[in-house]
Amino acid sequence: MNGDVACAEGAIAAGCRFFAGYPITPATEVAEHMAVRLPYLGGMHIQMEDEIASMAAILGASWAGQKAMTSTSGPGFSLMMENLGLGIVTETPCVVVNVQRAGPSTGLPTLVAQGDMMQARWGSHGHYEIIALVPSSPQEAFDYTIRAFNLSEKYRVPVLLMTDEVVGHMMEKVTIPPKSAIRLVSRRKPRGAKARHQPFSADASHIPPMATAGDGYFMHITGLTHDSRGYPGMDAPTQKEMVERLVAKIRTHAEEIMDVEEYLLEDARVVLVSYGVSVRSSLKAMFEARDRGMKVGLLKLNTVWPFPERRVRELATTMDALITVEINLGQIALEVERSAAGRAATDLVGHAGGTIIEPGAILEAIEARCLNV
Repeated sequence: MNGDVACAEGAIAAGCRFFAGYPITPATEVAEHMAVRLPYLGGMHIQMEDEIASMAAILGASWAGQKAMTSTSGPGFSLMMENLGLGIVTETPCVVVNVQRAGPSTGLPTLVAQGDMMQARWGSHGHYEIIALVPSSPQEAFDYTIRAFNLSEKYRVPVLLMTDEVVGHMMEKVTIPPKSAIRLVSRRKPRGAKARHQPFSADASHIPPMATAGDGYFMHITGLTHDSRGYPGMDAPTQKEMVERLVAKIRTHAEEIMDVEEYLLEDARVVLVSYGVSVRSSLKAMFEARDRGMKVGLLKLNTVWPFPERRVRELATTMDALITVEINLGQIALEVERSAAGRAATDLVGHAGGTIIEPGAILEAIEARCLNV
């Protein structure tokens, strides 16, 4: 199956039974597949009038107790940003899939890019933390969608699946395990007197339990700065308490959330840093460089946010150079440079989108760096 369909099947396997979306290339196959499958599973698919409404709908469905998802691409992702912020401040579990294409604006609707990575981190206003996973194959699109739901339910936060047009449309074998082999996480429910329930009162984990609307628990939900009861608090101390907790619930668990894979780093002097479809080109270039006697490894980012800055910092102390490979003009490359903090040289192999990055271009960058160190 292709990556878009694999993503939809992953959502279904994770227990998603509500999908709201609006057709957009190259993500439409996610919505189409959910429209076909969900009615047979007792779920619901709604085509909304736009992406703003789609995001609002999945937030409402989540508060009604459903695991909910939407999918989109660049222009629609931009429209979702306001309600993404609403999901963050109300701590609403849901999954947003962005099948990236080249922009800005309408850009190249049918061609690949990875230019939404910083938008994923800072696209909504204010200060917050987000979780973003990045698959590099249809199999990972299936697996990571399940993980996205689990992270969303555990940390009460919208989780982003940042795939891209090539991964979304490539056809590969996808193994779907038996239901009994899939580990699922569900949001923690409150206990105690329903009338005295405080929707945003958290323990040391910084993650409050979440009641379902209609179960009789007291609720007051607002996008305004609010206290543990959910009541608006229009003052700096309430803002400080709320925002610092929203940030802390991700930062204090960042090492559990972050996921990377390492290839041939034991003796490497140059390390490629990549994610999504660009990993595939990077692996090809790495093996070709090895055949030519160059000691090259790869750090594959499966989660981009939170960014694995500690591991990048460690590698910078032992490597001569870090080369970021991504289909943009340097978004994650800046994070690599920041984390390396001058301990190692940092390079970028990237372009503005429309095609994948060819292994030859990466190999040229490796050779140039190996000649300089």
